[in-house]
Amino acid sequence: MLSKVKYFIIDMDGTFYLGDNLIEGSLDFLKAVKESGRDFMFFTNNSSNNKTVCAERLKKLGCDIEKEKIILSTDVSIDYIEKNYPGKTVYLLGNERLTAEFEKSSIELVDDNPNIVVLGFDTTLTYEKIRKAAMFIANGCTYIATHPDFNCPTADGFMPDTGSMIELFYASTNKRPQVLGKPMTPTVDYVTDLVGCKRDEIAFIGDRLETDIKIGCDHNITSILVFSGVTSEEDYTVSDIKATIAVERLEKLIDLL
Repeated sequence: MLSKVKYFIIDMDGTFYLGDNLIEGSLDFLKAVKESGRDFMFFTNNSSNNKTVCAERLKKLGCDIEKEKIILSTDVSIDYIEKNYPGKTVYLLGNERLTAEFEKSSIELVDDNPNIVVLGFDTTLTYEKIRKAAMFIANGCTYIATHPDFNCPTADGFMPDTGSMIELFYASTNKRPQVLGKPMTPTVDYVTDLVGCKRDEIAFIGDRLETDIKIGCDHNITSILVFSGVTSEEDYTVSDIKATIAVERLEKLIDLL
């Protein structure tokens, strides 16, 4: 099943680590991938972080890699806007990390009269931001969300993520955004272009059926579910979303390389 795969696109929390703990065998899997002549990238939908934060967290867990091996839904969003809406202005709902990434791009951020509203995982969200964004969306601005996740895991449970805010704005404006990140097609296009592979030469690995596995199902791409995160074997049994391979954790894939 994995003979054609050249790049493994690995989710982070719940797949490679869980909270502040490395999942057993994760580093061994990366070593085995390299020894097999293949390579890997990390991908997270979490647009409230940046590559530096992600790389530092991985380093603390014993995985010392360059930032260039990490992809965020932020990268997909910036690329998508630059290619499809060149010269258009953006009102961004995002924290300082997300804002800084947009400021490095060619995209102009504005507070009034934008062409586009971008909804990211904004951990600094205020009622005023919500009010302005809802007004812009209702008045016809192009509307984009960085990813669809409803909740983001935390050390003490979870916090509402971008998907939850999508529902809030829908209730107010009756409009839904163009959603990016996993499991959407622009993410597939971004990843395959970045690593220089065809769709049948990559595999997505993760613990979430509705993002990590659905991206494979929807695009005829190999997907690998691990039961080390949010999805239990019981959840998987009753789900209509099915992975190419399902294993306990990353380490269990080594013999299949």
